[in-house]
Amino acid sequence: MSYEPAYSPWGLIQTRKTLCPGFFDVSTASHGGIMVAREFVAGNLSPAAQRYGFWEGGYLCFEEDSDAQIVLRELMDRGLYTAPVNEYFGPGEYSKCIDDTIRVCHPNYWRAHEAGLIQPAQQPKVKERER
Repeated sequence: MSYEPAYSPWGLIQTRKTLCPGFFDVSTASHGGIMVAREFVAGNLSPAAQRYGFWEGGYLCFEEDSDAQIVLRELMDRGLYTAPVNEYFGPGEYSKCIDDTIRVCHPNYWRAHEAGLIQPAQQPKVKERER
């Protein structure tokens, strides 16, 4: 089953990059963000992070301007995404940009993150078949 979004709440998708399974960085002619397939939200994003997204179709969506950085921070913290090192970002620079944006735009989230209070959501428990 493909989880890649065919559309976005920001308009027609021009580029789509898979960050890790179920997590997509999408851009349109004028905007974009990160879209997370419903099946991948639990266990990968903390309840605190989930509050910054909005549901559209089967995706939890995060605006690129400031909310998507929370998703990137959580993916990097969990080892699901590696910050790029390239012609634009030297070692540590990408992560610093992400952190600076969160610190300014979402100070309550940042304080909780720095205090170690951000925990991933628990995977839903599957009931064992009754015998």
